[in-house]
Amino acid sequence: MKVFTVQQVRELDAFTIAREPVASVDLMERAAAGCTLWLTGNFRPGTSFLVFAGAGNNGGDGLAISRQLFNKGYRVTVCVPEMGLKHSKDFEANFERLKGIPGIEILRPSRAEDLPVPGKETVVIDALFGSGLSRPLSGFAAQVVNHINIHSTYTVSIDIPSGLFGEDNGNNPGEAIIRARHTLSFQFPKLAFFFAENYAFTGEWHIIPIGLHEDAIRNTDTPYFFQTEEDARTWVRPRGTFSHKGTYGHALIIAGSHGMMGAAVLAAKSAARAGAGLVTSHLPASSEMIMQVSAPEVIISIDPSKEIFSKVPETGKYTAVAVGPGLGTRRETKEAFVSLLKTWRRPMVLDADALNMIAADTSLLELVPENSILTPHPKEFARLFGILENPWERLQKAREIAFRYHIILVMKGAYTAIVCPDQTVWFNSTGNPGMATGGSGDVLTGIIAGLLAQGYPPPDAARLGVFVHGLAGDLAARKTGLHALLAGDIAGHLGEAFLLMEK
Repeated sequence: MKVFTVQQVRELDAFTIAREPVASVDLMERAAAGCTLWLTGNFRPGTSFLVFAGAGNNGGDGLAISRQLFNKGYRVTVCVPEMGLKHSKDFEANFERLKGIPGIEILRPSRAEDLPVPGKETVVIDALFGSGLSRPLSGFAAQVVNHINIHSTYTVSIDIPSGLFGEDNGNNPGEAIIRARHTLSFQFPKLAFFFAENYAFTGEWHIIPIGLHEDAIRNTDTPYFFQTEEDARTWVRPRGTFSHKGTYGHALIIAGSHGMMGAAVLAAKSAARAGAGLVTSHLPASSEMIMQVSAPEVIISIDPSKEIFSKVPETGKYTAVAVGPGLGTRRETKEAFVSLLKTWRRPMVLDADALNMIAADTSLLELVPENSILTPHPKEFARLFGILENPWERLQKAREIAFRYHIILVMKGAYTAIVCPDQTVWFNSTGNPGMATGGSGDVLTGIIAGLLAQGYPPPDAARLGVFVHGLAGDLAARKTGLHALLAGDIAGHLGEAFLLMEK
């Protein structure tokens, strides 16, 4: 799914109105119908709604929703705060329609003390300000937002929480932004929804289709995408009837050190589960038995050191290499890692301590092969490229880095962002909070390495790997719950995840 900027969505609206053709007020009615369908599907008949409607088109959406909810038997009160703003044409049209309906109370307060206080069971609809906002709310508008946040126990925002900007909120202090339980976003998610810092405002967000023109969507370019199951299915390669283990490549996993062998086991098993024909794990000499017992399918390569990675094995027979989980950063390990970077010229997967060694000497980025896949969590990204508090700036920094070094960055998080060398960004749709557990990243490293070994193009290996990793976590969580989910559970559900992709 494409994800557009606020300005691009405005242009798609205009194109749809001109080419369908459809009047803007009728497009608003369509959007309101989608929201009403969601609301009636989630709240029982008889629920009371208090709708706060602003003066612009977002307010017009709120008025249309109010009318439609009332017509379906819900109790509706409408509050239109007098904020001294000019009413849009479509707001005026919907206000006139609403005024003629007996049974809907319309309030027009101009002071904070006159704002209605919702009951504990009342659902508040936030339709004050839409995605076109360009500066933080202040004055009476900010008072209205703060009033809702204080008194509402359940708020649903229309299109975007009032006060939140659609992309960059770096200059938005967040003091006057609606804190919604749910956000109903028209046609596409907003880019701001993918940043952890904004979750307190958006809550759970849902896409409401409004029928924007398909030609316009198809022909409008964007570097941003939200990867769904439909996308992921197109990346999965079928297994050939006459194929053999050599067909699916040979992954080398350089991971683990004394006391950290679990990382190596998880990565190696996950590479095998991802479909690699052969998987070799390069291990400290004292750790051979752990791997043999834990993953008998995995071939062992023994390092001269008993406790750490100290020497690069012969790499000619491997089709992919992953380095980092549980590796440690001792001097001998770093020397061996640098030697590998100087000799291996195909894409590789770098995670955990491989990233920490690069962070300690960022000149090593120049040695990383093109199209390699780096998988930093937020702290690793900060160590590598500097601390950026603004998530929008952090994303743009990642795009710049991916382009400069021709690498793929997998920025792990709730909506893991896969940032490609062409500066496209794919936000992931699978996964859950239970996956915030030790070893989860090691599983992801193994999956991506397994796909890379099979010959998947690096962007596909990264995108599919992230999607399947999250899907396996979702499947596992159905059985274990979020609190008890372990990294091994994720690896154990990879087969089921791939099976769903292949159906």
